[in-house]
Order: sequence, then structure tokens, then C-alpha cells
Amino acid sequence: MEEVRKTIQAENKLGIMPVGKLLVVMSVPTMFSMLIQAMYNIVDSIFVSHYSEKALTAVSLAFPMQMLMFSFAIGTSVGVCSVISRRLGERRLEEAQKAAQTGYTIELMLMVAFVLIGAFLSKPFIRLYTSDAELISMTSVYLQICMMLSIGSFVNVFCEKALQSTGDTIHPMIIQASGAIFNVIFDPILIFGYLGFPAMGVAGAAYATVAGQIFAMILGIVFLKRNRHLSVRLLRPRLYKDSAKDIIKVGLPAVIMQGIGTIMTSLMNAILITFDVLATTVFGVYFKLQSFVFMPIFGMNSGLMPILGYNYGAKNKPRMMRALKLGIVFAFIFMSLGTLVFNLLPDALLGLFNASDSLKSLGEVALRLISLSFPLAAISIILGALFQAMGDGFYSMVVSVVRQLFILIPCAWLFGRLFGLNAVWFSFLTAEVFALVLSLFFFRKELRKLDF
Repeated sequence: MEEVRKTIQAENKLGIMPVGKLLVVMSVPTMFSMLIQAMYNIVDSIFVSHYSEKALTAVSLAFPMQMLMFSFAIGTSVGVCSVISRRLGERRLEEAQKAAQTGYTIELMLMVAFVLIGAFLSKPFIRLYTSDAELISMTSVYLQICMMLSIGSFVNVFCEKALQSTGDTIHPMIIQASGAIFNVIFDPILIFGYLGFPAMGVAGAAYATVAGQIFAMILGIVFLKRNRHLSVRLLRPRLYKDSAKDIIKVGLPAVIMQGIGTIMTSLMNAILITFDVLATTVFGVYFKLQSFVFMPIFGMNSGLMPILGYNYGAKNKPRMMRALKLGIVFAFIFMSLGTLVFNLLPDALLGLFNASDSLKSLGEVALRLISLSFPLAAISIILGALFQAMGDGFYSMVVSVVRQLFILIPCAWLFGRLFGLNAVWFSFLTAEVFALVLSLFFFRKELRKLDF
């Protein structure tokens, strides 16, 4: 009876609270934590840029491999969140517990894999882009530290998504914000050697990163232990076959969808470096800055998905559509403001990174042109949350593959060859147009499943 009472308490929030208020309650804390995370991403690079421009380039070149690692951690947890929220909506509490335990075990397995990748493949990966011995050394050291000490990254992401799936958004916010703040505090200390620490440069930035992740992991474990709806045995990893299948069905497309970003970034760097090595730095700086626009929307998605998944499980179409519409409207407005800022203040944004005149000259054009794609991306992102919540993460994956590999990269190469470096940036807008059309096509197919 106690377990049933707890499940009904969860329904009172995800299934009964007015949708507008529920979306605010579920999304705002996560959006706030994502904003802090985005701020950390920017501040982290700002500190590195003041160490040296080459250090900033090193961090930019390391970014694709980091993205690959995060794509597995986050993508798997997206699958966990989707399965748990749907099982709670269906009042299958035991299956929700199994999904949580299985998701945690999968994250640990992935962590071991990336420890090995970091140990043996960091230098070969960097040598694909440069023969500069100093740059290879700086980048590989940064990657090895971040990947070989990645347990904090995998476990804290799992804890955040597991908590969000039960309707808890406050503790995930605290987890992510605390880790980011910890990181920002220790970045200058370890990079420049304050308070008696040696000046470690990019290695210091990496150690600050993993220390923040481990701190966040500890908080995540504490909060997960206190959660009333889930009980995960952290010292007894276990896989449940049916739960693993359900998680992989949603999580694998999410992993691929995010992992494609690694391939895209690597290929884009390969295209850009043929024009100017500074062009790859510009692209890396853009990724840091755009996170300040995209991260809050991804945060809202994290709050939106349990609402959609729960009410899909409960067969409540009106609540699903109301939540979806509100999500799209907010995301479109927010991303349009991002476009405005990038077009009006590119010089100020690049100035944060101690940019040279050459870097500013390239960067101002890039920020203005790429940001034109933001409003269109907003709609596709929110529709992707619906696909994942309904267990059809394959659609999100297809949209991502088409956007980043079939359209963006070929267009970037072609535009660059025909019209020069500045034309490369138009490929982002072209890709988003195709992605939006495809997303709307899949959305029409999903509507047929909602005829309860």
C-alpha cells in the first residue's frame, strides 16, 4: 500500500497539475542548472584562453572526443528517463526500479570503455588534425585526464536523469550547478597555480573538470538514496534483459544522435583547418557560446520529457499536446533572442576569450551567420523530446543524422570550395531547414499513435 501511495503522489504532479505550471516546475530548475553549466563552459575556455591561444586551440580540438563521451553518458540516461517515466505513468513501479538499476549498470560499463579509449587513443586522435608537437601534447593530456577519470561524469548524469524521471527537478539542478560552480572555482587555481598549487595549464583545466564531476556525483548519489520512488543498489550492478532492451531502444538513438555531433565537429574541423587553423578555434569558441543558448532548451527538454512520457503512458493526449505547444513557443522565442544577441554583440562575445584581431575578424562573421539557424532548431529540438518520450527515439536519430552528416558537412565543404570560408557558415541554416521539414513529417506520423 505504501508503494501505491507513493506512485499516486507522483501522479498528482505529472498527471494532474495544470500543464503550464507543471512545465515551469519541471523545467525551470533544470534550465537554471543548464545555464550554470553553459556559463561554466564559457568561463572554462576564458581561463584557458588567458593562459595561451594555443591552449584554447587544444581544448577546441579535444572537444569532439569529449562530446563522444558525453553522448554515451547522456544518451543512455535519456533512455533511462524515458523508460522510468513511462513505467510510472503505467503504475508499473517494479519495472521502473529495474530500469533504474539497469541504466546505472550500463553507465558503469560505458565508463570502463572510455577509460580505455582515453588511455590508448587520445594521441592518435589528435594526430589526425595536427603535427604540432606542443599542441598534440597539450590536447592529449587534457583528454586523458578527462576520460580516464570520467566516473563522475557517467554516474552524476545517471543520477540527474533518474531523479528527473520521477518528477524531481530541484535535486538535479543542485547536482549540476554544484559541480559547475566547483569547477569554475578551481579552474583558475589549477590553471595558473594559485593558493600554493602548481600552474598546470590545460592539465589544470582538466583536473578541475573531473573534480567538479566527482563532486556532483557524490551529491547525486546522496539525493538518489533519499528518493522515495527509486532504489538503486550502487554496489550491486545488475542488468535486467527487458529493461535493457527498452533503454537501448530509446537510448541508442539518443547516443547516436549526440555522438553524430562528434563526427560532425571532427569533419568540420578538418574542413576549416584547410582555410586557417584559427577557423577551428573560432568553431570551438562558437560551440562554447552557443551552449548558453542551447543548454536552457535542452534543460527544458529534460523537464518536458517526463511530462510527455508519463501522460503518454497514462493515455492523456490533451495534456501531451498542451505541454508540447508550450515547449515549442518558449523555445522559439528564447532561440530567437539568442540570434539577436549573436548578431548585435559578436565583438563583445569574442572579447570574452581574449580574442586577437584575426580571431575576431573570422569569428564575428561566423557568429552572425550560424545563429540564423537557431529559431528553426528550437522546433526540431522540442519535437525530438516528443519522439523520445513516446519511445521512438529512432526518429530523433534520423533527423540528427540528416542534419549533421547528410546536409551540414557536404554543404560546408561545397560552399567553402565554391565561395570561401565565410560561406561555410551558411551550411548551418541550410541543415536546419531540412531538419525541420523532416521533424514535421515524423510528427504527423506520431499523431496517429495518439488516437487513444
